[in-house]
Amino acid sequence: MRLEKKDLRLLTVGDIMVKKVFTIDADESIRHAADLMTRRGIGCLVVTENEAEGGIAGILTESDILGRVVAVGADSGETRVRVVMSRPLVVAGPELPLADAVRLMFVHKVKKLPVVDGEGGSKRLVGLVTLTDIAGVQPALIATLKELYEDKGEAPPRTIKKVMDYYIV
Repeated sequence: MRLEKKDLRLLTVGDIMVKKVFTIDADESIRHAADLMTRRGIGCLVVTENEAEGGIAGILTESDILGRVVAVGADSGETRVRVVMSRPLVVAGPELPLADAVRLMFVHKVKKLPVVDGEGGSKRLVGLVTLTDIAGVQPALIATLKELYEDKGEAPPRTIKKVMDYYIV
């Protein structure tokens, strides 16, 4: 099914997710993670533990590295990914409607959702969707996100506000 032929109100996470997701083991160094992110031109890595068992442990973002390693002067060669990654991990299923994905991002104050398929211990990583991905296909949902923050009477996190400001005119 081609994206432009599907009613935008019915789009799901699976329709727009990136399917090639890069992962890193929780015991790798931050230096290795940063090198991988730089070489691949990506802003996050899904962190795995016991990868043979499908164990997804967290997510490592550029913000995590800047705030928890660079800003405090930690040694990126000695600091392990598990110490810096964000957790608990918030995930979505591929059938989740985009509007619900935006609400999930709002509730947990995240911009990236790993997409998993399966139940319980048999979950497997199948993709990644970001707030920017959603804004690119359905900018009206970003306006909804802004309204959610206004209704709650709080300012959005700086990184989410940047996306909102870019897509809402």
